[in-house]
Amino acid sequence: MARAMKKATAGAGSIILILMSFSLQSVHFASALPPSETPQDLEVEQSATSRPLKEAEEHVDEVHCSRERSKTAWNIIEEHLLPFLEKENYQVSTECRLHPNNDLFRDQEQHKIHLDINHWQCGYCRKSFRAEKFLDKHFDNRHHNLLNVSHGKCLADLCGALHCDMKMDMKSRKSKCSPAAAARNKHLCESLADSCFPINEGPSASRLHDLFLHQFCGAHSCTGKLKPFSKGAERQPGIFYMASSILILMLLPLFYVIVYLHRRESKNEIQVLKRISKAGRKTKPL
Repeated sequence: MARAMKKATAGAGSIILILMSFSLQSVHFASALPPSETPQDLEVEQSATSRPLKEAEEHVDEVHCSRERSKTAWNIIEEHLLPFLEKENYQVSTECRLHPNNDLFRDQEQHKIHLDINHWQCGYCRKSFRAEKFLDKHFDNRHHNLLNVSHGKCLADLCGALHCDMKMDMKSRKSKCSPAAAARNKHLCESLADSCFPINEGPSASRLHDLFLHQFCGAHSCTGKLKPFSKGAERQPGIFYMASSILILMLLPLFYVIVYLHRRESKNEIQVLKRISKAGRKTKPL
């Protein structure tokens, strides 16, 4: 009887050991399995994977063209070249890099509405801004898709030929001149003159070709003998012209007021003299 009890106890112990080892193996196997993904985890994973894609898309649409320098280049063309083109009634070809169609930001610039000194408006969505720089940022953020980046043309690339630095920063005039840079800019300038105003296209093109060389290309040297924009501008209102116009408009009403008061004063004096003369006649002794 005692032996039977010992065998039963030993068998039960072995069964318990087997069950414990099995449970430990199952726990180890379960810990080796990956944890179940919650909706929050999936959402985080999707956002993490989608972020590089968005960054890649933004990188593809990135524009390597300075809006500020493009604007300066166009202002120079508009002030120092377009008046002469209008005088000659000459139309540049779209192949010319100076053509408005080759300005990446031209359409956006034409959709700027300047209502007041501190009031700018977007011509696409009518949103208002306090300054032009905020409108430029709005164009970059909200209307970037309207830029035709496929042709890869940037008017700012012509700044070297058009002397943009002279218009943008007075310090550049004091900087040391580089003969190599001057030679590159002169070569670019002359190529613009040849492509935009071919001398074999008639007298107007020939005159404009020479004008462009004198207006822009001749100053690309380190001698300092020639200055850019030597031909000036056909229409250049300038600050002095605007100030004079404002001053005249302010003084004109004042002039009329002075004239009116002077005439009224003269009329009063005449009436007083008439009264005095009449009074003198009445008191004259017989």
